[in-house]
Amino acid sequence: MSESEKSELLKKMDSTLDGIRPHLAVDGGNIELIDVTEDYKVLVKWIGNCVNCSMSAMTMKAGIEQALKSKHPEVQSVEAVNGIGL
Repeated sequence: MSESEKSELLKKMDSTLDGIRPHLAVDGGNIELIDVTEDYKVLVKWIGNCVNCSMSAMTMKAGIEQALKSKHPEVQSVEAVNGIGL
């Protein structure tokens, strides 16, 4: 994908995450979109209370990954670059 395609995709994905952020904020957390790789792996960073939350793995699969894949079918996986389990 070209740099302009990647930039546009990141904007769209960040917009998708905006729908999830209020739910994370209730518990003092947030999520930052870091990058999308050539093979469509999305890299995110947990922020605030999400970094040490034992529910982050479930939130990732059932919330973040599901939302991104439903709006962006090219997404293969979503991985956190920080947090519990790393």
